Amino acid sequence: MSDQQDRIYATAHQQVTRFSFDDTVVRVFPDMIRRSVPGYPTIIDMIGVLAARYAQPDTCLYDLGCSLGAATTAMATLTADQGNRLIAVDNSAAMIRQASTLIAETGQSERVSLLEGDVASMDFEPCSMAVLNFTLQFIAPDKRDALIQRLADATLPGGILVLSEKIRFADDAENALQTELHHAFKRNNGYSDLEISQKRTALENVLIPETLADHEARLRQAGYREIHVWFRCFNFISLLAVR
Repeated sequence: MSDQQDRIYATAHQQVTRFSFDDTVVRVFPDMIRRSVPGYPTIIDMIGVLAARYAQPDTCLYDLGCSLGAATTAMATLTADQGNRLIAVDNSAAMIRQASTLIAETGQSERVSLLEGDVASMDFEPCSMAVLNFTLQFIAPDKRDALIQRLADATLPGGILVLSEKIRFADDAENALQTELHHAFKRNNGYSDLEISQKRTALENVLIPETLADHEARLRQAGYREIHVWFRCFNFISLLAVR
């Protein structure tokens, strides 16, 4: 299943439907994310490195919007001797089913609780690390402040949030340039202009990006005392926020 190539938008659709993380997307998700998000494998690897640095022994770690559990596995691998329990959550039943299979193959199932649910409305146990890896952008903007506040309130002193997002730029020219560079990245990975255009249409009003300043202001308001941009490529960033 995980080796299938993403051809979802390779032929013209009479009507491009709203993007969702259904079985069709799950079947091609590893290929889709690798060819669509600059630096995604590096971000996953470094989430593990950040877990090794910041995860506190015998505490809970969250992967929110876990998709197939890549970040969960990265955290679990590099905290193997610390007694951490990992909670991975996604609102897609198809993602959770496949994540369960993939995590079982890594031998980490006993440490991981997989939950199907809406991260925007759930409450959190005390934790030393939470990951929102390209998740917040899919949550309704009017629910984002409350989610980040609940996460901050549940995070132990010295704990972290890793927030990875596609962003927009306040300057229209900058936004247009970074968008075109991202499209060039996708073309270089084999996507056609038709695929890029149809995927963009499918994601309209589904993936709603904000500016870096928006994210930083929200994190500061929630009480994170340090905010670092540790990864950026074109209009994709990852932030490290320390409680």
